[in-house]
Parts: sequence; structure tokens; C-alpha cells
Amino acid sequence: MRLTDAHEGAEYTINRINTQDEELNAFLFSLGCYSGEPISVVSRKKSGLVVSIKDGRYNIDHLLADAIEV
Repeated sequence: MRLTDAHEGAEYTINRINTQDEELNAFLFSLGCYSGEPISVVSRKKSGLVVSIKDGRYNIDHLLADAIEV
């Protein structure tokens, strides 16, 4: 399932990042967003999602969230 379909407050494990864009992959990796890492949706915003990865919270848009499979 894609991160955009995830429920708020539930913790998921990232299965893969589904993108061919190397720059996007590098950006997600710098956030700590890669296969095997836990991730959770903190809240939904009009512009995207607020997610918790490791010890940080990040606001990501829907395009980015669609690339993350949990």
C-alpha cells in the first residue's frame, strides 16, 4: 500500500521507494526514509502529509507520499 493510503497514528515499515528519480531517492534517504525503516502519518494536510521518520517530523507532498510503499 502507498503511504497516502496509510491511517494516521499507525506505524508502518517502508517496503520500498517507487521512483526512478535519483534526486528524489537521495532526498528521501537524507531524511532517513528507506526500506526497512518505520514511518507513521502524524496528520493529513491539504498540501500533503506530516510524517514521522526516526526522530523527526516532515511535511511531504502527495507526489512524494505516493512514491513510498509501506
